[in-house]
Amino acid sequence: MGRTARFITALFGKARPAGALACLLLTLPAGVAAEQGERCVVDDAAREVCLAAPAQRIIALSPGATELMYAAGGGAQMVAAVNYSDYPPEAAALPQLGSNRRVDMEALLALEPDLVLVWPTGNPPEQVALLERFGIPLYFTEPVSFEDVATSLERLARLAGTEDVGASAAQAFRDGIDALRQRYAEAPPVPVFYQVWDEPIMTVNETHLIHQVIALCGGENVFAALPRRVPRIGVESVLVRNPEAIVAGGMGEENTDWLTDWRRYPSLTAVQRDNLFFVPPSRIQRPTPRLLQGGEILCEHLETARARR
Repeated sequence: MGRTARFITALFGKARPAGALACLLLTLPAGVAAEQGERCVVDDAAREVCLAAPAQRIIALSPGATELMYAAGGGAQMVAAVNYSDYPPEAAALPQLGSNRRVDMEALLALEPDLVLVWPTGNPPEQVALLERFGIPLYFTEPVSFEDVATSLERLARLAGTEDVGASAAQAFRDGIDALRQRYAEAPPVPVFYQVWDEPIMTVNETHLIHQVIALCGGENVFAALPRRVPRIGVESVLVRNPEAIVAGGMGEENTDWLTDWRRYPSLTAVQRDNLFFVPPSRIQRPTPRLLQGGEILCEHLETARARR
């Protein structure tokens, strides 16, 4: 048994049939693409990613990455994704390889991808390292600003060979963000608490993209100064900061239960004025062009809060 075959056996716990092994080994030559340099981009981890030709078999390891690739025009080349990759609607029909925290590696390798979109802080490092050992081209995607979202569309389109679509989508996103920025540039500030999770209660600091959406609308993130990007907090911290508005995403696209829980604290200004607002999580918690939709919804909510003063 050769070294590579022994590696496969160690990985999956048993010897693989010759046909399956050959299928897995077909992924190895993909690393040669980096030497060709015919189309190169720099990903969100400052890594240069080069392909000899547009990717034809793309796998995304986060719902946001799936959405970005479709928006960039590369949806037709997608062959698999992870759970909750549900936008656009056709993405839901892709084979799912498990959760972003535990990908079915055997199924992934069997699909012979020529490009895998990795979520650096959301995918297991040991599985990412394994993909690197197989020589599969990896693009690390984790936009942290509006411009990152726009350039992600352009960079992914470059790798997929859909540059025109990506350029158009990127410009539309930039224009939409600029329009919101101008519209609310002089809006009176609204102190906001954004809730990411309920047990434990989690929020965002000033380094998070959601914070930038809040600021875009003239909101002031009351937890902006905390050191962690997604800090855990207690109810007492929210009561002390007494936000004028509370915004939450909830467990689903229409689940507003988290907001209902805050009505137990009538001393909060947000509760007194009924400024408990819901934004569908996929439109504000995924770093994709739909942030523009989430921003529009949030900005309208904060306008409502201003009107209730």
